[in-house]
Amino acid sequence: MATTADDVWRLLGELIEAQKEARKETDRQFQETDRRFQETERLLKEQSQRLDQQLGRLGNRLGEFVEWQVRPAVLRLFQERGLDVHELLPDISVQRGQEGLEIDLLVVNSTAAVVVEVKSQLTQGDVDEHLERLAKSKRLMPRYSDVQAMGAVAGLVVPPEVARYAYRRGLFVLAQSGDSVVILNDAQFQPQTW
Repeated sequence: MATTADDVWRLLGELIEAQKEARKETDRQFQETDRRFQETERLLKEQSQRLDQQLGRLGNRLGEFVEWQVRPAVLRLFQERGLDVHELLPDISVQRGQEGLEIDLLVVNSTAAVVVEVKSQLTQGDVDEHLERLAKSKRLMPRYSDVQAMGAVAGLVVPPEVARYAYRRGLFVLAQSGDSVVILNDAQFQPQTW
């Protein structure tokens, strides 16, 4: 059977229509794939936010655990260092105007105070933030303006370089040692006072 020009044009027309349909189907599949990618991205973002929240809560719980490890030891530890402190005030929050201050533990007597920052893992940034906190503590807590204020940082994990940094900045360094908490500073340590 001979192929005529009309047959060729008809076949070309069918081929063009088939390509158009294939292109429409490909476009539809691309749109569906894009929609699925966007949905997957949205789900991953939601899961990431939930995970961040859970990790934040876990970090807070770990910080609370460390604070509960440090809390019973601080009076004894500072008394052993010759500071006759006898009062422990946990979780202090101060707000004066636009400025605020949060203190994990405040160990005091009538003439001295030790402002203690507790972290699960102590970093140099934590030390720097605590030094800023100490610099404004007396101004924001005038009740303690007459006492000699000192600073301390405590952590479940205290890297040696962070401990040395805090020591050089005049802070007591408390860390977990076995089942108890100890002051890492040597006997020659002289704390900075505010």
